[in-house]
Amino acid sequence: MGLPKSGTTTLGEALKQAGLRVADWRIRAGQSDDDRINRRFVGKLMYDGYFENGDPLSMMPEFDAFTEIDVIRNGLNLWPQCDWGLLCAIRDRYPNAKFILTYRDPAKLSDSMGRWSNMGRTRLPSNAIPGLPEGYGGTDAERIRWIEGHYAFCRKVFDDTDGFLEYDVEDEDAPNKVSRFLDLELPWWGVANANTRNQAEEARD
Repeated sequence: MGLPKSGTTTLGEALKQAGLRVADWRIRAGQSDDDRINRRFVGKLMYDGYFENGDPLSMMPEFDAFTEIDVIRNGLNLWPQCDWGLLCAIRDRYPNAKFILTYRDPAKLSDSMGRWSNMGRTRLPSNAIPGLPEGYGGTDAERIRWIEGHYAFCRKVFDDTDGFLEYDVEDEDAPNKVSRFLDLELPWWGVANANTRNQAEEARD
């Protein structure tokens, strides 16, 4: 459920090293036994399944977990974690599915987005994103309001279920919380895909 630069890659790596088959952002070459989905974006595959048969996960049955699922490049602008209908479809078809929101301080997250490639300069403000219409997202203030809105959306959507975990990426107990939530031992926890552009250190990514 996390937004870009909020620690989704770290979560994906942790789950991968725990033995799960993880789809993170796109299916890498050879990662799937189905050549039709190799090199394709996770978000696009979710929407293909959703609109073809109502099941957002139907095209990726071999995977256990999906971490970064949005895509905003190559002519695509897809945000499944912001889509009420798609999320409900997953909940209805997979009642035991678990959802995780990687929380990162909105100001820090906005700053990281602004420094990550051309995300803050062009990709966000040039696209219509749920909660962030085209023309917005080029400033920290606009991105922070959007980020806070996404957190509120996730909390509202999942306020009636035990299958939801929100954790702060700066919380030292975060790996233990994830481990307990998934009933899964995590042999690794660290920082993956760190954003070092114009800044010496990133707390988490």
